[in-house]
Amino acid sequence: MNTSKMDKFQEKLQKVLVPIADKLSNQRHLAAVRDAMGILIPLTIIGGFAILLAQPPVNPETLKATNLFTSFLLGWYNWASANAQYLLIPYNLTLGAISLYVAGAVAYRLAERYELPKLEACFTAILTYLAIGAAPTTIKGASYLPAANLGAGGMFTAIIVALIVVEIIHLFVSKDITIKMPGSVPPNVAAPFRILIPMAVNIVGFILLNILCTNLSGVGICDLLTKFLQPLFSATESLPSILALLLISQLFWFFGIHGDNMVGAVVTPIVTMNVALNLEAYNAGQPMTHIFAGQFNGVWGGWCTYIALLIAMCLVTKSKQLRALCKLAPLSTAFNINEPLVFGVPTVLNVFTLIPTMLCTVVNICVAYFATYFNIIGKTYLVLPWTTPAPLAAFLSTMDWKALVLWIVLCAVDVVVIIPFLKNYDKQLLAEEAAYEE
Repeated sequence: MNTSKMDKFQEKLQKVLVPIADKLSNQRHLAAVRDAMGILIPLTIIGGFAILLAQPPVNPETLKATNLFTSFLLGWYNWASANAQYLLIPYNLTLGAISLYVAGAVAYRLAERYELPKLEACFTAILTYLAIGAAPTTIKGASYLPAANLGAGGMFTAIIVALIVVEIIHLFVSKDITIKMPGSVPPNVAAPFRILIPMAVNIVGFILLNILCTNLSGVGICDLLTKFLQPLFSATESLPSILALLLISQLFWFFGIHGDNMVGAVVTPIVTMNVALNLEAYNAGQPMTHIFAGQFNGVWGGWCTYIALLIAMCLVTKSKQLRALCKLAPLSTAFNINEPLVFGVPTVLNVFTLIPTMLCTVVNICVAYFATYFNIIGKTYLVLPWTTPAPLAAFLSTMDWKALVLWIVLCAVDVVVIIPFLKNYDKQLLAEEAAYEE
C-alpha cells in the first residue's frame, strides 16, 4: 500500500469515525453510564477480594498437605470456612448490592451533566429502585429487604430507572415545577426542596407502575425488564459483537480518540454485570456462565498487543525515535498505560501498527474465548486494579495458571505477527532521519 493510498484510506475512515466519536462523547446518557461504571471499580475489587478470601480456590478432597505451600492452602481453606460469615460482609454489601450503587452513580453523573442537585438525584434514584426492586417484606413478624434484584441481575434495570428518574427531575426543574424557598434561605438548605416534588412523583409513580405491572403480568418492573433485555444481553455478549466493538475501539484510537471511552458505555455495563454474576455463581458453588466478564477484553486484547508491540520494537527496530521509546515505554506499558506508545510510535494514523494489532486482537480474543468456552482455562470472576500487569491479571482474574501460560503464548505469537510490519515502519523512519540529518 503506497503513501497516497494510505492517505486516502485514512481520510475515508476519518470522515466516518470522527463524527461518530463526537456524537458518542457528547451523548449525555451514554456518557453518564460510562462514567458511572468507573465509580464502581473499587467496589468490584473489594467484593472480589472478599470472595477470594472467603472461598479460596482449594479443593480439600484432592489437595493434601504434602509441603509448606499445600499446608498453607489447606490452612487458608479451613480458616476461611470458619470465618466465612464475616469475610463475606464486604462482598454482600458491594457486589451483592451492586444495582443500588449503579442506580445512584448513573443518576449522579447524569444530574451532573444537567447541572441538577447531584446527591439529591442520586438518593432519589436509589430510593426509587428500592421501592420497586426491594420493597420490605414481613416474614414471621420481621421485616426484610429482598436481595434478588439488588445484585448483578438488576444492573440494567437500575440503569434504566436512574436515567428516567433524572429525566423526570430535569423536566420538573426546567418547567419550574418546584418548591421555592425565600431568598433568605441558604442555598444548601433550599436545594433539597427544589427536587422534593419530582422526588415524590418518581417514587409514587414507579410504585404505581410496579403494582400495575404485577397485576397485569404477574411480575414487577425489575423482573419484566430483565426478561425483556435478556435477548439483548445474549446478542451483545456474543463473540462477533465483542470483536466488532473492540475493533471499533481500535479504529478510534487510530485517530487519537480514546476508543475505550467511546465503546465503554456499551461494553462496561455488560462485563461488569457478567463478572458480578460469575462471582455470585462461584460463591454459590455453581458453574460460572459468562466468558466476557471483568477485564477479559483488556487482558486478551489491547494489554497483550501493546506489550507485544513494545517487545517487537525492542527486538528489531533501529531508528532513533523507536529506540528512545524502547527505553522510556517499558515501565508504563507493563502497567497497561499505553499512551507513550500511542503517541510516541505513534500508533495514531499509523497503518503499520493498526493492521497487525487489529489482527492480533481478533486472534487473541478468539483463542481466549474458545479456550474458556471449552474449559481449558477458567472464567474471569475477579476484578483487579486496571494497572495490574496483564500476564498477572490473566492469572489472578481467573485463578488459573493455564491462563497465564496461554497469555504468554499469545503474546509471543503477536510479536511474530507485528515484527514484519514494524520493520517496514522502522525503515521509513530511518529514511526520514537520514534525510533530516542531511
